[in-house]
Amino acid sequence: MSTSASAIPTVYIVDDEDVLRDALAWLLRSRRLLSEGYASAEAFEAMLDARPGGALRDPCCLLLDVRMPGMSGLALFDRLIERGLIDLMPVIFLTGHADVPTAVAAVKRGAFDFVEKPFSDNALVDRVEQALARSAEVLERRRARQAIERRLAELTERERDVMRLVVEGRPNKLIADELDISVRTVEVHRARVFEKMDVKSAVELANLLRDLKD
Repeated sequence: MSTSASAIPTVYIVDDEDVLRDALAWLLRSRRLLSEGYASAEAFEAMLDARPGGALRDPCCLLLDVRMPGMSGLALFDRLIERGLIDLMPVIFLTGHADVPTAVAAVKRGAFDFVEKPFSDNALVDRVEQALARSAEVLERRRARQAIERRLAELTERERDVMRLVVEGRPNKLIADELDISVRTVEVHRARVFEKMDVKSAVELANLLRDLKD
């Protein structure tokens, strides 16, 4: 699994059975994975609420029991969808045989997977590692998008005008005519746009902005 040097992947375990949480934590430690256990969906959600802005800044995934006293795993899953967190924090449901159809339906709604109890230790950890890898990819895309947005925020209004026309493939002369400025002024703005956006060509700039929209 590839993550940035400062990232500490975390596996969250939400299950009301103490024995199962402890067994899962031991299993994950044996594969050098950090975990945090919560005995209820309410306790886990309280942890999220206590974070500034509910932010998750490192790769993570959630092992979630379907049936628990109080808020069920499915109800918590719905709340995570509302928070927009299931891409960043892939959810793997832990389910008994009777809950398999429910878990399958949850996968169709965006859950990463479901694992039926009793489960294979190796198969479960393999899926956990795949979920953490996906979380890392989502985080990296978000950070890259935020970096582009910060660069865009540094552009002046005139630089934005020039950038838009450069991306459309207009030559400097036509840009100058449309904006009623000199070709030299266009060249200066174009150079500043390339510098601020950290690109070397109009094609690279267009690709960067397209990535922002994807």
